[in-house]
Amino acid sequence: MNKDFRCQGFEVDVIRWETSLDAMSVTRSQDEYNEGVRKSDIFVSLFKTKTGIYTEEEFDVAHTAFKDSGKPLIYTYFMQAHGPYDMRMQGDLNSLWDFQKKLKDLGHYPTHCTSIEDLKFQFQQQLDKLIEEDKV
Repeated sequence: MNKDFRCQGFEVDVIRWETSLDAMSVTRSQDEYNEGVRKSDIFVSLFKTKTGIYTEEEFDVAHTAFKDSGKPLIYTYFMQAHGPYDMRMQGDLNSLWDFQKKLKDLGHYPTHCTSIEDLKFQFQQQLDKLIEEDKV
């Protein structure tokens, strides 16, 4: 989509921890990821069957930055998960439900999606709204 976005005067640079260097950091590597979150215009988090501790930390960093400066805009997407579930997943599922309660307590309504295609479609609609409202 960046080709189309460039014609509209902006570009999307996706920052993912999976594409970062694996070399040791002077601080925690997570601190460097968190700095990337603070500098972002948009923060997207994806969930399926659990909320990882670092994902929640990144959300908290994004939320604090958003409260301080209005950026990044925060989007949370929950992918519909299909069982079978068993007791081994209890901790993972509890972390997901605890995080969903946290979002509710913050007054944030996450987006639910049923597939990768649905996720792409819903996020594209959000980008279109941002472009339409001249927020990017």
